[in-house]
Amino acid sequence: MNIAEKITKDMIVAMKARDEKRLSTIRLMKTAIKNKEIEKRAPLEDQETILVLNTMIKQRKESIEQFTKGNRPELAAREAEEIVLIETYMPQALGEEEIDRTVREAITEMGSPTIKDMGAVMKAAMAKFQATGARVDGKLVSDSVKQALSKPN
Repeated sequence: MNIAEKITKDMIVAMKARDEKRLSTIRLMKTAIKNKEIEKRAPLEDQETILVLNTMIKQRKESIEQFTKGNRPELAAREAEEIVLIETYMPQALGEEEIDRTVREAITEMGSPTIKDMGAVMKAAMAKFQATGARVDGKLVSDSVKQALSKPN
């Protein structure tokens, strides 16, 4: 069963249970996936579905930041609950150690890049993560690349 099918199944369960919070978040996820399918004009693979869900998580993190600045903790808490639910459909996120190791591998493969080559190193590292299907936070990868490139060899 792929991720989209699991979301559909869970939506039915939430409807029967009359779990409005869960149902509304699942409907948002289903809508985002459907919009991407319409844009692509084909069903999404699990990797593409994960990218859609990652985008949703990123949007909610930005919303939490804005709601916190606007002194709206109840809205920030709701967004945080949605993030937790969305993450249940995602593969396990990699930790800092795995990220650092993959970044070092990418740097080694590129030879001896400098801090000016950060974009190329980021692209290579992110490609490695996508190839394995791992979920990573782009900011953590960016910080790891900066740190690795700023160290003298």
